[in-house]
Amino acid sequence: MKHIFKIIAVLAAISAVWVALLETSTVPRSFTWLLPIYLVVALGCYGLFMVGYGLMFFPTCPQEAVLLQQGITRFKVFCTKKRTETLKTS
Repeated sequence: MKHIFKIIAVLAAISAVWVALLETSTVPRSFTWLLPIYLVVALGCYGLFMVGYGLMFFPTCPQEAVLLQQGITRFKVFCTKKRTETLKTS
């Protein structure tokens, strides 16, 4: 619930700045109307950067890899048992 309040607070602050820029003449009005689009594009670029960074520095987990391989071999044994049981019954 706290995370939602943080998001709402940030959105309210961004909206207040945007409305203030619309009301004042510090930035041309044509540029001010495009600020939400720039914000969405910037957030998209940030998201792509974070995904790329996460993929470049993906942590290796050797213990988890061993557990995954053990699970795969157990599943293969289970499948072969089920297959032989179904072949015997049919």
